[in-house]
Amino acid sequence: MLSTGRTTCLVVGGGPAGLILGLLMARAGIETTVLEKHADFLRDFRGDTVHASTLTLLDELGLGERFAALPQRRVDRAQVQLDVGIAQIADLTRLPGAHQHIALVPQWDFLDLVADAAEEEPTFTLRRNAEAVGLLHDGGRVSGVRYRDRTDGSEHEIRASLTVACDGRGSAVRAAAGLTPRSFGVPIDVWWFRLPRRESDPAGGVGRVSAGEFAVMIDRGDYWQCAFLIAKGADAAMRAAGLGRFRERIAALLPWMADRLDALESLDDVKLLDVKLERLRTWHRDGLLLIGDAAHAMSPVGGVGINLAVADAVAAARLLAPALRSGGIVPRSVLRKVQRRRWWPTALIQGGQRLAHRAVLGERAATASTPVTGTGPVGLADGTVPLAPASALPPLLGLLRRFPVLQGVPARLIAIGPLPEHAPEWARRVPEPAPQPGSAGSAAGGRHGHGQRQ
Repeated sequence: MLSTGRTTCLVVGGGPAGLILGLLMARAGIETTVLEKHADFLRDFRGDTVHASTLTLLDELGLGERFAALPQRRVDRAQVQLDVGIAQIADLTRLPGAHQHIALVPQWDFLDLVADAAEEEPTFTLRRNAEAVGLLHDGGRVSGVRYRDRTDGSEHEIRASLTVACDGRGSAVRAAAGLTPRSFGVPIDVWWFRLPRRESDPAGGVGRVSAGEFAVMIDRGDYWQCAFLIAKGADAAMRAAGLGRFRERIAALLPWMADRLDALESLDDVKLLDVKLERLRTWHRDGLLLIGDAAHAMSPVGGVGINLAVADAVAAARLLAPALRSGGIVPRSVLRKVQRRRWWPTALIQGGQRLAHRAVLGERAATASTPVTGTGPVGLADGTVPLAPASALPPLLGLLRRFPVLQGVPARLIAIGPLPEHAPEWARRVPEPAPQPGSAGSAAGGRHGHGQRQ
């Protein structure tokens, strides 16, 4: 027999959007339950960037000092290495405010921090190992979720005044609601891998563009998190070509890293990111709202997905909390307000990402909409992406080099975004001192500092 529970705000998905929303709703005094299908947050994340606008939000929530105590790297510049030289494209030291950088923090540490803060609120509950498997309905209205306890396979129901889906680009809630996102053509996938970093290496984020090849290296302190662009659908063909061929390509693209490629022991060390660029036309049903990647999957260009999802959560909390505080049903008109506020910055950023595809890959590749394997309209036989020519410095990069003050524009677009959201007054707290090393909850022990995760 199914067990049944009840909450006011039910959040499906314990990622950045889900936990930030849960924290804010709980601070509004609203009974809030977050369902997270995993037992913990120690998973293979690569979206580990916390941008300046999110750092400001953490300050407003009184969590800035706790966050600062986490192990992290700070990036205040971004540059791209072309065949004709190095061009700096963004200077974050030109940003306004206290945070003139992007923090690179293991996402499990960030999620633990937010979950710990939320669990200090008496109206917050985090249920782990709880996988949503279906929606509950009251007439035509979504009234909650059916979920499976992954520890014993038992199924349960939890009813809610409002259900919010924050369960990512493969959202089970979105599928159960019969919502299908509009998909924009993406010509690339990404191979992720890590290589050792040495003190003599460049610091921060480094992009490398050459004929047919593009890689991004993210400085993680003792290693580089590397992203290598491949043609959409070319994963199988490239794996068939073997590890040796891939090492040759990386050595040719990044000669200064050639002496450490034996760290790639097999292609099992290389993970595929199936890149998607999608957006729902409607982010809501009666009793249901979708935000973050569940509403709009982003390209990895700019690394802005987490920033955008967190902003969605803040806007949703500010607009939804008054209706939920009253204990009533949230009108569909309020759900529309959330989508209206967050739709245009989402569409603007996705439009910018599509332009970036075109600028880097060239017109023909960037507008292709069908996956390929082997040869085809986007990929070459070995998975090479036909990049735009790199024999000369592109005009835009030349302009940024000539007038460095302009580097503040891409810095602001990436690190702050077109519509930053701020914590509502009722969610703000006076900053608390960071835990001391060795104390309970310290970033130096317990769940934190798991540097061996890929």
